[in-house]
Amino acid sequence: MAIDATFWVAVSFIIFFGGLIYLRVPQKINDVLNKIILDIKNEIDESEKLRTEAKTLLYNAQKKLDTAKKVKNEILDQAKIDSDKLIIELNDKFHKSSDLKKNLTENKINQMKDNAIKEIKDASIKIAAESVKKVITTSIDKSKLDALFQKNLDETKEELKKINS
Repeated sequence: MAIDATFWVAVSFIIFFGGLIYLRVPQKINDVLNKIILDIKNEIDESEKLRTEAKTLLYNAQKKLDTAKKVKNEILDQAKIDSDKLIIELNDKFHKSSDLKKNLTENKINQMKDNAIKEIKDASIKIAAESVKKVITTSIDKSKLDALFQKNLDETKEELKKINS
């Protein structure tokens, strides 16, 4: 039997694999690969937890945003209602104030009118009395004049009492 190079390659190949098995290289390779697989699984689990946490945070943020939008809309609606009420209230106050001023002005005008009429009547009575006095003094004697004056004075007083009442 001749030992040729193939034999020695086969023997060295067996010795090499035997040495690898003896030194537990395949187990170490397996352990390293298992460790890498475990690390990858841990990273996947961690990323899954982060994804779940991110979804939860997104959901909570969306919920807060929706709540904020609702609150904003409620505040805007309330502000609109309040402004409408305020406008109506101010409008009512303005109309009441203008009505009050109108009434006061009308009362002043009526009072001034009454005063003017009274002054005109007083002046007319005074002028009429003086005219009558002049006519009477020039045309009637003294005794008839006193009686007529007293009569006219009494009538004038009665008329003034009626007008003032």
